[in-house]
Amino acid sequence: MKKINILGFQISTMGLKADAENAMEFIQAKQKNKYMACANPHSLIEAGGDRLFAAALNKADILLPDGVGILLAAKALNLYIPERVAGTEFFLALTYLCNQQEHIKIFFLGSTDEVLSKLVAKVHQDFPQVDVCGTYSPVFKDEFSYADNQSMIDAINTVQPHVLWVGMTAPKQEKWIYQNKDQLNVNFIGAIGAVFDFYSGSKKRAPEWVCKLGLEWLPRFLREPGRLWGRNFVSTPLFLMAILKQKFGLYPLINDL
Repeated sequence: MKKINILGFQISTMGLKADAENAMEFIQAKQKNKYMACANPHSLIEAGGDRLFAAALNKADILLPDGVGILLAAKALNLYIPERVAGTEFFLALTYLCNQQEHIKIFFLGSTDEVLSKLVAKVHQDFPQVDVCGTYSPVFKDEFSYADNQSMIDAINTVQPHVLWVGMTAPKQEKWIYQNKDQLNVNFIGAIGAVFDFYSGSKKRAPEWVCKLGLEWLPRFLREPGRLWGRNFVSTPLFLMAILKQKFGLYPLINDL
């Protein structure tokens, strides 16, 4: 698998098609607890101050370049990434591959019962060969108790899905996967956050042309400026400074922390 180092994180340079095919290989080989996560400027800056989040990203089997800032950073470092791979596109690409196979089971963990219901209906419509074998809406809290975790793990392991999609928002979802993956009887796990809302139609995603321009963040910011202010106007400048430091060998990469 081809990867490049940005701030110490090993980010895939394979592109959407190859990333999805790599995940399908994990499934077909019946490997256990392989997982993907998304890298963007905000997540990498957040991980710089959160060792558990950093470990979760650094140990991901597939770390997607989700965000135009990652592509610009690669270019500044004279590295190559062929394209941005957003969580939504990865979800669709892998689910499409699952739909070409027989008896592939998927499970959705996260969000609300209402969103999950819409999500399952949409999958049944778009990917009729895929078996949605279960869903689970966890309690909404910052930290799950042992009993909370065990309930989720039991619900998943009872049906033994090939693919587990986790949508709890970052960094909660990545930390949960990292801490609990070894207890799960699953081949592949994907941390896809807001994809649950976008794909189900519960929230409207930016138009395709906006996404291609790398401005998908703008409509979301306009809808939720209070929540996303720090992500766009604090993390982005810090990320640019960190990239400049890496370029000149001054940034302590995550493996050195």
